[in-house]
Formats: sequence, C-alpha cells, structure tokens
Amino acid sequence: MPWIRTIPYALATGKLKMLYDRVKGPGDNVDNIMMMHSLRPHSMEGHMAIYKYVLHHSGNEVPKWFLEVLGVWVSSLNDCAYCVTHHFSGLKRLMQDDARADAILEAIKQSDPDLAPLDSAQKQAMVYARALTRDPGGMREDMVIALRNVGYDDGEILEINQVSAYFNYANRTVLGLGCSIKGDIVGLSPNKSDNPDDWNHS
Repeated sequence: MPWIRTIPYALATGKLKMLYDRVKGPGDNVDNIMMMHSLRPHSMEGHMAIYKYVLHHSGNEVPKWFLEVLGVWVSSLNDCAYCVTHHFSGLKRLMQDDARADAILEAIKQSDPDLAPLDSAQKQAMVYARALTRDPGGMREDMVIALRNVGYDDGEILEINQVSAYFNYANRTVLGLGCSIKGDIVGLSPNKSDNPDDWNHS
C-alpha cells in the first residue's frame, strides 16, 4: 500500500478521470506512479507532460531504447526498484535483443558502464548521468564537453540531461510516497509521438 491515499480508476471523476483515461493501459490499469498524484491532478498532468516529452517525443534524436537505458541506470543509482523494473521491461521490448539487454542490466547492477555492450559515446552519457544523479552540485562544463567530444550535439546532450533529471524526479516520487509495483502492468509505455493527447500504451 502507498503511504498516502490514492484514488482508484473506478472512483475517479472530473479532471482526474480525464487524465486517467489518457494514461491508462489495458483493463483500465493506471500505473501506480501516476496514481500517486490522484489527490492533485494538476501535478499528475505536469508529470505526464514531462515524462512524455523527455522520453517519448518524436523530436528526440537519441534512440528511445538508450534513453530507457539511462532511466534504468539513474533508477538503479537511486535504488528505485519500481522504475528499474518498469523501464528495463520497456527497454527489453524496444531492443528486441534479450541477451544484450540482460548484459546492460548486469553492468548497471555492478555500477560499471564499461561492462555494458554499448559504444563509447553511450558509456560517456552514463558517466554524465551518474554525476548528475550523485553530485549535481559538482557538475562542470567539461562534463558536457566530454559528451560533445564523443559525438553528441548540444540538442542530444539536452535530451540526456532531461532524461537523467526526469528519472531523479520520478524516483523521488516513488521512493518518497511508498509507491509499489503491485497491480501494475510492467513494460508498457506511450508511443513515440509529438501529440500531447496520444497516450496509447503498447
């Protein structure tokens, strides 16, 4: 049970019901992380928007599967099993290469990006995400320059930054309110689009 009261789909009305209808999956299932916001639908709407736009927008150029890698990485660094479980399942579905996905997860569990079957640029992005997660006050311009030096342009660096920042926010929502995986359908995510109303899950 979460540590605060939440409103289930069957009892939702008004704006909350409208938002639930946008984000729900099969069987009217609403992920528990979104249900955490049910007493303040406006904060749920804000969470939905940033999640959709930083991770599932068609304007992103960093591959969606790798943005999910960063999400699993940051969540692991924060000991957020809820987000690791959800987003690793999504990562595996997107990659369609179970052995490689499992090897990435093993490297994440060992906190060692060098062990992951990723290219040098992707490993550098993980180094950046770790620094931003563990020591945000210690960030320096040379960390961004390091990303640029391995081939990321500034727009892609922004994507890496925003996904890393989003997962730190999401992890703290989950961990701070006792959100569990119980009852969730794991691995579904919004389709990649720029339509703010398109929350169809697959």
